[in-house]
Amino acid sequence: MGMGNFEPPGSGQPLSEINTTPLVDVMLVLLVIFIITAPLMTRAIDLDLPKSDAPAVSSPKDTLNISINAKGELFLDRKPITREALNTTLEQAANRSRQTPIHLRAERDTRYESVVEVMAMANRLGLSQLAFVTDLPTR
Repeated sequence: MGMGNFEPPGSGQPLSEINTTPLVDVMLVLLVIFIITAPLMTRAIDLDLPKSDAPAVSSPKDTLNISINAKGELFLDRKPITREALNTTLEQAANRSRQTPIHLRAERDTRYESVVEVMAMANRLGLSQLAFVTDLPTR
């Protein structure tokens, strides 16, 4: 009885090709997962802002009260102001003190870019004491 050799013929040579089929399968599965989950990530956060239970805080005299309505129009102490005039006012405040507090009040429907624009103006001038104003919840 002869002993059989379980090695296939030509097995003495090293394998010169890499089988990429499993790699392609894994990549396709990952691609499908990302395609399915990407739209869900943009709709995952539904915000209804702003309300707060915190008590009202009195503002120091030198506080800049900036408001932005839903149309993106700016107001300083409840008076309309242009972006250029607001930038000038912020420059003057920064020259007095970089610790000048800014209270930013934005309507619920205000575009995010309008809020970020005001924040960027203050940040460029070194004004870092920025606070968002919210309404107290109705009871």
